[in-house]
Amino acid sequence: MATVDIRHNDTVKVIAGRDKGKEGRVLRVFPGTGKVLVEHVSIVKKNVRPNPQKQIKGGIAEQESPIAISNVLLVCGTCGAVRVRHEVRGDKKVRVCSKCGNTLDKEK
Repeated sequence: MATVDIRHNDTVKVIAGRDKGKEGRVLRVFPGTGKVLVEHVSIVKKNVRPNPQKQIKGGIAEQESPIAISNVLLVCGTCGAVRVRHEVRGDKKVRVCSKCGNTLDKEK
């Protein structure tokens, strides 16, 4: 299992597959399987059973499906889709844009 450079709430661009070119926010990361769940990307239809206790109407619902991490690139605010480098700045290891050198981590 390799380390994952993509985190929750990052903006990514899809570079391969049927949704190539779309951008979206990462909803969830699955490092064990090497997949990410991206908002409004890889939409599939799912049959849903009605459940009156939870106020769920039955029918056909649409939801996101996980896609491979290798098919997405992190989006830098100035450069667009870029690869990620790692640098030690101060006492923290941060993700850095490989084109412009800006820090991609959001400060807390």
